[in-house]
Amino acid sequence: MTEFATRVEDVSISGIREVFEAAGEDAINLGIGQPDFPTPGHARRAAIEAIESGQVDAYTSNKGIRQLREAIATKYDRDYGIEVDPEHAIATSGGSEALHLALEAHVDPGQEVIFPDPGFVSYDALTRFAGGTPKPLSLREDLTLDPAAVEEAITDETAAFIVNSPSNPTGAVQSEADMREFARIADEHDVLCISDEVYEHIVFEGEHHSPLKFAETDNVIVVSACSKTYSMTGWRLGWLVGSGDRIERMVRVHQYAQACASAPAQFAAEAALTGPQDPVDEMVAAFEERRDIVVDGLVDAGLEVPTPSGAFYAMPKVPEGWCEELLDRGVVVVPGDAFGANGAGYARLSYATGMEDLKEALEIMDDVTTAVQ
Repeated sequence: MTEFATRVEDVSISGIREVFEAAGEDAINLGIGQPDFPTPGHARRAAIEAIESGQVDAYTSNKGIRQLREAIATKYDRDYGIEVDPEHAIATSGGSEALHLALEAHVDPGQEVIFPDPGFVSYDALTRFAGGTPKPLSLREDLTLDPAAVEEAITDETAAFIVNSPSNPTGAVQSEADMREFARIADEHDVLCISDEVYEHIVFEGEHHSPLKFAETDNVIVVSACSKTYSMTGWRLGWLVGSGDRIERMVRVHQYAQACASAPAQFAAEAALTGPQDPVDEMVAAFEERRDIVVDGLVDAGLEVPTPSGAFYAMPKVPEGWCEELLDRGVVVVPGDAFGANGAGYARLSYATGMEDLKEALEIMDDVTTAVQ
């Protein structure tokens, strides 16, 4: 009998999925990482019009339709003053595929990939699928990644390091000074920096900064998506931005694994990027209000939690048995160790859900904290 590949056997099902499967149907789900807002109407209509006009019946270019890549390039100029050639962008099947392409194209077997711990669950798994060696790094007290720690961790075997701001699972936002340092490190050490910016527009304090703006070489590539900013998780539309040489190598992986991103989703994404941004502003304002209520509620319950500056997650320190007791009482949160060994003793909760459910969940958290301490 043919055995299973080691690269698959070495990766388990996500701890997030395990929690979901253990929850009851009526549970308050604070574990899921997707906005509870509708996709903007103009993006939906663009997809419908493209379908009805027959524009999506065939494959698109491997990189994606030209008008979407132009919209992506315009977005970087508009938002950050970064010049991007539309030829240096690839439309992908969500940010997840973009991460996969970046690692497959740049990591040889045995090479190291540095990433934050706790950090997004895909970093470890996708590194292993590429044959690489995961090298997780602990975070500062405020749950941001320290550039000095990254630089110290780099060896001759390091292929890449991953920066994620705003962060999943912590909600932390890296400073401009940090991003300048990450760009310098990539330049001086000739190591690839993969900047995961999927939550780039969900920022409450300060501003989002990309190391792409500060890099003097082509050693920074950016992953982003419509998923969070435009509440389009189900559309599966992300992108990669990088130098021509790096894009060409990542297209080689993309064309055989995927051919092209979904054509209707590409037309929707173009409309989302070029159309009114009011829905984004309204969603971010709602998340900030929820953030404040969640942080206040956790602190009132006696938990220590850094105030998240972005995304829609909070990551409090919790007593042993807290997550399990919450689940027994009908509230789903994700144990911190699902995001890496350094997440032990924390929990990630998402406030991308209605205010009524949040307030009810916070009351239960208060009771549970008292019960398990």
